[in-house]
Amino acid sequence: MKIDVAGLLFPRRCPVCHEAVEEPEELACRICRTRLPYVREPSCRKCGKPLLSDEKEYCQDCARKRHVFLQGKAPFVYDQVMRESITRYKYGGRREYAAFYAEEILRKCAREAVFWKGDVLVPVPLHWSRKRKRGYNQAALLARELSKRCGIPADETLLRRVRRTRAQKDLNDQERLANLKGAFSVPKGSISYRNIILVDDIYTTGSTIDEAARVLKENGAQTVFFLCICVGRGC
Repeated sequence: MKIDVAGLLFPRRCPVCHEAVEEPEELACRICRTRLPYVREPSCRKCGKPLLSDEKEYCQDCARKRHVFLQGKAPFVYDQVMRESITRYKYGGRREYAAFYAEEILRKCAREAVFWKGDVLVPVPLHWSRKRKRGYNQAALLARELSKRCGIPADETLLRRVRRTRAQKDLNDQERLANLKGAFSVPKGSISYRNIILVDDIYTTGSTIDEAARVLKENGAQTVFFLCICVGRGC
């Protein structure tokens, strides 16, 4: 019998409880899956945030703002459980979480992704200084895992972050726009892809996705969608 030495020394950690996963074929503890905050219907037809009333088509944010992207989806709501999970993924070196996130994104959002007919997955880039400090771009890891599972190629060179920006979470709408102005560029010039799916970890107001989508469309993309791990709450 072949013994998985690497698995014994470095067991896969559950993205929810961070304990070693007992079943080697599983990406998360079975009991922990019951704690996951899946997005339920009704949800915003634009960004995928959950809505309180099925009489609404759009969340409050999408109803008042015209987005550059066409549509987006995510499997989870960004609550405390997912906040802790993604913090470990981004800052704690838990790169293996990307496989679980990708599996859940496709399990919950594949129907929309197929309908979009995306030509390429493009991770939202990190500034080089942040990537050097962190060691990796969490969105790029996620895009690779999604590509393995769905067959859409991932291109990590198409979009570049050329200006270091402040954290968006404590900024208002106008500050977010100013913070992201000039943050992205397309180093290759004209884009040959028509339908692009941006990949990121969290979607809240859409400012980052919108700015990235704007740059991509200015350089030749026709439509831009997004897939994320989590979305904020709608209303």
